[in-house]
Parts: sequence; structure tokens; C-alpha cells
Amino acid sequence: MTGGRRLRVSMVHGPGAPERDGVSDYVARLCAALSEVGVDVDPVPVRPSARGRWLAATMAAAAEVRRLRPDVAHVQFSPSAYRFCPFPGLLPALLPTGLPLVTTVHEYGDWAVPGWVPDGAWRPVEAVRAWDRETGRLIPASSALIVTNPHHAWLVNRRTGRRPVEIPLAPNVTDHGGQMGARQRVRRRLGLAADAFLLVFFGFVHPVKGLRYVLEALPALRSERPDLHLAVVGGFTSQALPEAQARAFRAELESLAVAYEVREAVTFTGHVPAADASELLHAADAAVLPFTAGVTRKSGALLAALAHGVPTAVSVPDDPDPALRDGETVAVIARRRDAGAVVASLRPLLHDVALRRRLGSGGRDVVADCSWPRVAARHHRLYELVCARRGR
Repeated sequence: MTGGRRLRVSMVHGPGAPERDGVSDYVARLCAALSEVGVDVDPVPVRPSARGRWLAATMAAAAEVRRLRPDVAHVQFSPSAYRFCPFPGLLPALLPTGLPLVTTVHEYGDWAVPGWVPDGAWRPVEAVRAWDRETGRLIPASSALIVTNPHHAWLVNRRTGRRPVEIPLAPNVTDHGGQMGARQRVRRRLGLAADAFLLVFFGFVHPVKGLRYVLEALPALRSERPDLHLAVVGGFTSQALPEAQARAFRAELESLAVAYEVREAVTFTGHVPAADASELLHAADAAVLPFTAGVTRKSGALLAALAHGVPTAVSVPDDPDPALRDGETVAVIARRRDAGAVVASLRPLLHDVALRRRLGSGGRDVVADCSWPRVAARHHRLYELVCARRGR
């Protein structure tokens, strides 16, 4: 037990910068929120000194945890954060015996190491909790597991028999205020008329976000609403999309905008500070998130848009999120990778003010309980529980 003193946690995470990696951004926000609820956090990045030196980086991170002697070690696991390297899965064997270990699984269900092992061969190994195909020893050896959405909770339980704790994400851009006058300020900055319709895409701009289908949809949408302007708010470069690929992808999207004759109707802002992103969301008439795999509440960009009261059109995954209901909390894009479906979803939002208000209100209700203080408080309770179990 901690005897009433502040808990100390070593937070192990990937090397990405918050402005270029969603999980790193989450970690930075979580650490700040935990400090407000009585938890002292020491960030411990797994950062290779040279390309490919992930084993050495993993061992160095474990050595740092041993030096810090925390009450809890907490690993933030996402394959992409570690460039799909398996070595962070060895961390439980490198940490002190008896140290409570908590693992948050941010991505799950799409990866295995080694990839050539058939699904049936993994099942008996996972059933006895010897190894997990995606996280190595992390899931089997952790004192507690955290997931951010029901689908991951179901999949972890089906594979391993473990019952993770579900702690939903909070918005990745908190409301900075400034709603008053945001509409006019943003439109002046973009050179738009005061009553122009502003459509926003928000978040990292990657090929899987489906933005090309929005660009393809713009001519049809602008035929009904010639003052429609699309603001693409977010950076291209990230852990998932290195700088050279990011430049090429941005050039590709700009070329598409020219080809569809809508280049003057699109603004690419690049990465902007959180306060500016909040102002842009306050100024927006609608948002669109046409992800090629569909959108759930594990998207921080979605939560940010809903928290700002922006009526948002989303594509849906094969396993839809029950909170995202068409016409009540979001506008559903019926088919993924389909510009016509984007048009059909956004067209009513162009003309129906009452619909926009209803979706804005319904979206706020979806995220009413999603806040960083709540996320931090739930983590604090879980840390205390695993410490009590280990008699620390």
C-alpha cells in the first residue's frame, strides 16, 4: 500500500512527439491530468538511439524503471508507436519481480508477430496466457489491462480470457473557449464571406482517413452551396506517415483538389496549436470524418468535434459504435470509400439548420462523461487497486 502518499508511476511509451502521434498526445494529456489527482508520473520513452535498435531501447527503458523504483509501471502499447517492433512485448521479463504492471492497449486485432503463424496456432498459447500474438508478454503478465473501447475489450477477452478495464478516451482538443466571435474571426482569416458554410476535417491527415472522397464530393456539394469551404485541420507528418511520404500525400491531395476544380475552396492548415484548432471547430458548420475503416469513439478527433458541438458526418466500421446513431448523434456516411455516400450524408447538413442543432446537441451528450479529470481519476483508482493486491 502507498500509505496515503502520492503514487509514483513510470509511464512507458513510444518515442513519437505529441504533435505527430496520437498515442503520444494521449500520454502527455494523461500525465498532466494524473498530476492533478495525486499521481506523480515519470515518462519513460522507448527511444532507439539509432535505426532498428529497439531491443537496446527496450532494455534501457526497463533499466530506467528499475532506477526510478515506482509504485506502478504503466505501458502504453500501440504497435505503430513502436514501429511494429516486438521487443516492447518483453518488458515484463525485464522489470522488477513484484512491481505492479498496467498495460493500455490502444490498437488490437490487426497484427501478429511473427505474422506467418496461423491463427489456430496462436489460440492455445494465448489461452494459457503464455504469450499474446500482438503484445508479447504484456497482456499475459499485466496486473491490469486498460482498453479504450468495447470492441478491444471483447477481442482481448475472447483471445486471452482477460477482462480489461474500459476507460474511454477524452477529446484530443479540449474546448479553449473563444466561441464568441470565432465564426467571424475564422472566416475573415480564410477570406470567406461572413455567412459561408465551413466544413472541417480534423485530425492527422493520412490515406486511411478518406479525405480524397471528400474532395471528390465537393463539386456536387458546392453545386448546391457555392459558398462551401473545406478546412483540412491537421498535420500530415506522423509516426505512421514519415515526412517524405507526408509531403507526397499532401501533394497528391492538392492535385486532386485541382483536378476536381475545387482548389480555391480548400484550405490545408497543417498542424495548428490546440487553441487554434478549438477556434476552428467552434467556427465550423459541420465536420466530416470519412475514415476508410470507419469511425468509433476511439477517435480523439471525433470526440473533439462532438465536444465542440459540431454536427459531424462519419463513416461506420463493420462493427458500428452504438453511440453513433444516424440523425441523432451523427450523420452516417452509409458506404466507406464512396464520394457519393459523402454527398448524401452532408447534403442535408447544408440546408437543415434544425438537423445541425440536433446533431450538435446529441454529439455533446455522447462525450458528456469523457473528460481528462474523469480519465485520470479512473486510472488513479486502478493504480491503488493493483498496489493493494501486491501489498505495496
